[in-house]
Amino acid sequence: MNILWLSWKDKSHPRFGGAEVVNEELAKRLARDGHRVTFIVARFPGAKVEEDRDGFKIIRVGGRYSVYWHAYRLYKKEFKNRVDLVIDEMNTVPFFTRFYVHERTIMFVHQLCREIWFYQAFFPLNIVGYIFEPLYLWLLGGSEVITVSESTKRDLMRFGFTAERIHIISEGIDMEPLSVLVPKNFEYPMILTLGRCDPMKRTVDAIQAFELIKERMPTARMVVAGVCDGSYGEKIRHRREISCYKESIEITGSINYEKKLSLLRDAFVLTSTSVKEGWGLVVTEANSQGTPAVAYNVDGLRDSVRDSETGCVTDGNNPAALAASIFHLFMDKNYYERLRDNAWQWSKQITFDKSYQQFLNIIQYV
Repeated sequence: MNILWLSWKDKSHPRFGGAEVVNEELAKRLARDGHRVTFIVARFPGAKVEEDRDGFKIIRVGGRYSVYWHAYRLYKKEFKNRVDLVIDEMNTVPFFTRFYVHERTIMFVHQLCREIWFYQAFFPLNIVGYIFEPLYLWLLGGSEVITVSESTKRDLMRFGFTAERIHIISEGIDMEPLSVLVPKNFEYPMILTLGRCDPMKRTVDAIQAFELIKERMPTARMVVAGVCDGSYGEKIRHRREISCYKESIEITGSINYEKKLSLLRDAFVLTSTSVKEGWGLVVTEANSQGTPAVAYNVDGLRDSVRDSETGCVTDGNNPAALAASIFHLFMDKNYYERLRDNAWQWSKQITFDKSYQQFLNIIQYV
């Protein structure tokens, strides 16, 4: 098959996330099996206009907002009637390929924005986005869709998409699960939050929860790992500076793969306080290294964390509830060990090879 894949960013983009990890792992396997895959994504400072990677091609045009218009023009000029399938990956806003592409189209949706608009966008764009999202979703309601969780499927059905045309594929992780679980450090437990520090991730909540934990677990420490820039990064650093436990809170900034692995293995728990996720890949990555997650009860995270089985989903989405769940795990070591073993075993089933086979069956035979 000759596949054109539209997405606003690729894995080289400074703001890449789990969605870009997934689409490039799938594209790499498609290329390996003889399929031709071309991405059209937004440019960013210092980026090459074109790049070949892992057997697929990346073309970068426009910017964060103009990429949609440039992708439309490039399709009309270079790809119309020359591809077999167009994948419209919706990351905040879709490319609306259903209205101008002549070939078969499939939307790839990790999550809807909804309340994320109020965390990530400025006024009045956040109001406009929140109001218009349901409208354009209803316009696209007859589309064929691939997604990664039951939460997103339910979300899509609320806005006119039919259950029969929504296909769920497994997520995957690009790290090997531990061959055997290693003991955790209960004497100096480390609370970890990992990933880009954006407003929608509510990293400040995790720090506030740690402060509550520290009152009852004096030897606990916290690591905030991942890109921490912009105004929200400043807010996080300010929060640490005014904390009476600031000496026990480390903000690492960007980390490499080896450091990521080390932190995931050493952590007592991973916290995830996002407003919403498609799945939450970092949860499964932590599980693969023998670390359970304590997460807010939101779309995506309630899929990647099986409450009281592989981790904990909080009773309330606030720092006090997060701290209470973590402290419960600390006090009940048998319960903690059961959760981490279940999480580790489950992570072995969540692979990109499985995800790819499901994805391939959908685009070829459904």
